[in-house]
Amino acid sequence: MTRPRSALVSASDTPFYHCIARCVRRSFLCGKDPVSGKSFDHRKQLILDRLTLLTEVFAIDLCAYALMSNHYHLVLRLDPERAQAWTDRDVVERWRRLYAGPPCIERFVDHDALDSAEEALLADCIPRWRHRLTDLSWFMRCLNEYVARVANAEDDCKGRFWEGRFKSQALLDEEAVLTVITYVDLNPIRAGLAETIDASEFTSGRQRLREIAPATAPAATRKPALLPFAQALRADQEAALQFNVQDYLDLLDTTGRAVHPAKRGAIPETIPRLLATLDVAPQAWMESVVALHARFRNFIGSPHRLSALAEERGWRWIRGQSAARRLYCRVNA
Repeated sequence: MTRPRSALVSASDTPFYHCIARCVRRSFLCGKDPVSGKSFDHRKQLILDRLTLLTEVFAIDLCAYALMSNHYHLVLRLDPERAQAWTDRDVVERWRRLYAGPPCIERFVDHDALDSAEEALLADCIPRWRHRLTDLSWFMRCLNEYVARVANAEDDCKGRFWEGRFKSQALLDEEAVLTVITYVDLNPIRAGLAETIDASEFTSGRQRLREIAPATAPAATRKPALLPFAQALRADQEAALQFNVQDYLDLLDTTGRAVHPAKRGAIPETIPRLLATLDVAPQAWMESVVALHARFRNFIGSPHRLSALAEERGWRWIRGQSAARRLYCRVNA
């Protein structure tokens, strides 16, 4: 049964969400279409440029991304407390980077006097805009509508570009966050399109690797800011992924060697440090990063977190309990 988005997304449950959007009829979003011979590679940079703008405007952080030929994956972190700290002027200036707004918005930004009707209008609009700038659905709407408009204009056609509403999975604990960002970064390798992280273009894994060890030539394209790892925490940003970036890249490299179609199923001789620290089962880990959607649905987390959420919502169960018991050893001990 399809649940309303309000039942799937709540910052009080978790700020982390995995989002997936797929083209209608699984047609090509990016890459080269083998049927028509047309190349749509430029749309990948279009999406990255839009993500750069949206992460600057919204109180939402980008943790991971992978842009594929007919779909994309994002891992996002909601930060409503950041938006509450914005002044009204901050909210207005951010909102007008996306939408024109009422005519009085320009006079407000220019510090011109407003009449009572205009003040009342802005007093009504600003709280609504503040909420929207922390809302996952509005973030995805601002991304997908923009891409659809540009793509349809390029293709000289009308109608639906995306298969349906975007899919989301709530990531209920740090183990779930680690599992999903790894799954996202390994998409090109799992599909057999790349053999290494450095060869996996348009993924956050490659971006993080290049940020640590930049290539000789400077990057020619603009990339969105990624939520940093713990030891890369900036003074002006309290949030971070609670892992060491070197440990994560080691885990990503080790797992990538095992999930490539030509060598799928191999178990590394040395368990990566992050799996040992979080007490995650190596065999179940490999299975999960290959077929995450077959094991979990709208929520990913340890068994007790899934059970507690189901009880809180009054649901009989949440899909993924058995997979969580196999994956997260700590709960089984």
